[in-house]
Amino acid sequence: MQIMERIKLTEQLGISRIVHGHWRLMDWNLSDQQLLKLTEQVIELGITTFDHADIYGNYSCERRFGETLRLKKELRPNIEIITKCGIKLLSAKFPERKLKHYDYSFDHIVSSVETSLANFNTDYIDLLLLHRPAPFFEPEVVAEAFAYLKKTGKVLHFGVSNFTPLQFEMLNAFLDEPLATNQVELSPWCLDHFDNGNIDFFLKKKIRPMAWSPLAGGRMFNPRDEKGETLNRALWEVAAELNLDAIDSVVYAWLLNHPAGIIPIAGTRNIDRLKGVAGAIGTTMSPEQWYKIYTASTGKDLP
Repeated sequence: MQIMERIKLTEQLGISRIVHGHWRLMDWNLSDQQLLKLTEQVIELGITTFDHADIYGNYSCERRFGETLRLKKELRPNIEIITKCGIKLLSAKFPERKLKHYDYSFDHIVSSVETSLANFNTDYIDLLLLHRPAPFFEPEVVAEAFAYLKKTGKVLHFGVSNFTPLQFEMLNAFLDEPLATNQVELSPWCLDHFDNGNIDFFLKKKIRPMAWSPLAGGRMFNPRDEKGETLNRALWEVAAELNLDAIDSVVYAWLLNHPAGIIPIAGTRNIDRLKGVAGAIGTTMSPEQWYKIYTASTGKDLP
């Protein structure tokens, strides 16, 4: 296995510098053996952390990955599983639901984790995230659920996804141990968290954020508007300067070079692309190159 940098989210929790995302796992159409082979190849690259959510693939991705872990049970001690809870989708699997909504009640958090444990064929989750902030939210109840899951060993660490700094601090104030991370949408295309205070908050609190959708759904690669075209040109210019032959490597390098210690989630089944992502870890980008991409996204020079 290749040696990849490990990131300590807490004193007890370390994850790989790149996380493999399984949001689109069901779209990959892999057989059991093909998924097992891909998982082993990903681990061989040093990527040992896998990102899930209960709702991914219409509530199917967790179980699909768990079937792979059943084929080779010795994989489990060598990987970290992240999953999320809290969103209740409209689905034929839950005919009683009439409206998509969020549920952070004690019973739902605990039952969601127990379902995830069964899906993954494991007895613990390394990191549980609350999937989205909710207008109806009882932090005392969430804290009670976290404490129960921690005490019973079902979840080792906790975090959130898509929270603002104030929402993060609000929940933290009720917990026995601090949240480990905040998983947010970050890419050269999506700069929201540079404007809403999250990046400054991460730096201030020394929180290592995870970046979902780092490639922005390909909008920088197959541009359909002026922003996409401008970003595409800037990325290829920086790629030439860095002697990189793919702009996705430039995007990952852009994230990895930021001092907030951003942890990208790479959601691809293409092992060659994942090799390129892993290779981006050692790519140093100058401030001018970094800002060339940033200003291409904003469409204006810095003040």
